[in-house]
Amino acid sequence: MLRFAPNAGKRPGRCAGTRATGRAPRPGRPVERGAAVPQERSDPGPAPGPPGTRPPEEPSPDGSARRRAAFPGALTVLALVTLAVWALACVLPSGSYARNAAGRPLQGTYHREPSGRSAAERLGDLFLSPANGLYGVRDARTGLVGPDLSGQLYGSAGVFLFVLAIGAFLTVVLATGALDRGIGRLAHRLRDRGALLIAALMAVFSLLGTVEGFAEETLGCYGLIVPLVLALGFDRLVAAGAIILGAGIGVLCSTVNPFATGVASAAAEVPLGDGIALRGAMWLVLTTATTAYVIRYARRVRADPGRSLCGFLPGDRAQHRTARDTAEPPPLTGLHKAVLGIVAALFGLMVFSVIPWSGALTGRADAPPYAWEPDWSFPQLAALFLAGAVLVGLVARLGERRLSAALTGGAADFLAPALVIVLARGATAIMNNAKVTDTVLHAVEGAVAGTPPALFGVLVFLVNLPLAFLIPSSSGHATLALPILAPLADFAGVARPLAVTAWQAASGWMNLWVPTTAVIMGGVSLARVGYDAYLRFAAPLLALLAVLICAFVALGAALG
Repeated sequence: MLRFAPNAGKRPGRCAGTRATGRAPRPGRPVERGAAVPQERSDPGPAPGPPGTRPPEEPSPDGSARRRAAFPGALTVLALVTLAVWALACVLPSGSYARNAAGRPLQGTYHREPSGRSAAERLGDLFLSPANGLYGVRDARTGLVGPDLSGQLYGSAGVFLFVLAIGAFLTVVLATGALDRGIGRLAHRLRDRGALLIAALMAVFSLLGTVEGFAEETLGCYGLIVPLVLALGFDRLVAAGAIILGAGIGVLCSTVNPFATGVASAAAEVPLGDGIALRGAMWLVLTTATTAYVIRYARRVRADPGRSLCGFLPGDRAQHRTARDTAEPPPLTGLHKAVLGIVAALFGLMVFSVIPWSGALTGRADAPPYAWEPDWSFPQLAALFLAGAVLVGLVARLGERRLSAALTGGAADFLAPALVIVLARGATAIMNNAKVTDTVLHAVEGAVAGTPPALFGVLVFLVNLPLAFLIPSSSGHATLALPILAPLADFAGVARPLAVTAWQAASGWMNLWVPTTAVIMGGVSLARVGYDAYLRFAAPLLALLAVLICAFVALGAALG
């Protein structure tokens, strides 16, 4: 029987996969089609042509024309990652651990086990990876993923539909003009307090991340935050950094997050509250450092737009000039207030409906939901925003034709981020069918065994980095790794909660940048910045965070 299974390892019934959101609309226009829009750079040089034209050529040292190299887009990056994962799965030996009744691997039981996949079947896994990423089903008996099997839904079909639904909703809202008017007035009021706005956003995202695992849900915020950040004189990387890094640092330093800390603590057989002091201190320090980093970059770009790492799309700079140099925008009409009220209510209901209140309040990842919890997942959220789009259209009296055009146009504009999510999920299906995950776990087991206490936490962090790349699902990663790492902590004379903290730090650090997570690739796609620009922006911070994490886990091991 086909059932919906969480895509990111969260407990059944929760929104566990990647959330999607509105894209950043081009200032001054309700809808902007297509993603291949040339960037308006601050540095001098030939102006880019219209979409679809050849890139400008520049002279080479010998006087001939030379075409400027461009970093591939999100879809191309994910396609290359899928090929690399498939090649790795073909090289690594397959194997498995013996497992107990709960399905946990038992230490020392790893053995080589043929995957049973012929060359044709391996090619079929690669060929069908997009289909598996969308609607692949995991067979309950064999564990294989395929589009024609029976079992639980492994693909991200629910996420895919949610992306299109929220795109349709925000496009209808843009068609009313309410969002542009509201952002314009807010930007005018905060035009001299941009740093305060960034700090507040990142604090909220980080707090939600540390207690609830709020990461995929942030994809619903780009359509609101990107235009506001542009109006304040910053670039799109500031918006992407505030959203991705704000929530990501909270997840990295999860304190009571049932989907990361809760699952990991249960797998390590320790109470959820054990180790919370160390994780709380990490959260305060790393959130402060990350917020200061984003604000520093934002101020630098605002003072000198030429130092932007992503450049500006046509209209980005104009929106800033409009917000700062003109008089206060006209007041909101009754229609605008009604539409913005609907937007606030729907986004508030989305956040409320996906928080695991029973798990967050009791500290138990497996706690049954309270009677008053909506316990919604992607089907309900997709229906919510489709109904919201129709409601906004009726309130604004758009008419049947304009409403239908906005619905279909919005869904079309969000197709690229939706496909990014599908490709990211398809890459993990390849690893699953090749049965090489336990082989990686066995290598981890050999790397951390017999180390001194002061070094154990650092090694757990380091050896989990490649594993986090292969298993972007936090709870899936925890379920596989912690039953091995926790006994190893005993051997090293280290408290088990430290292994939990080091593990989740590795998972969270990797998920701040790896292209196999739809939070990253979907986020940069929705913010419309290049993945290469995001990496250049985040690289110094990632290095700083890695040093701070190693210092915290080493100190925790020494004091514990």
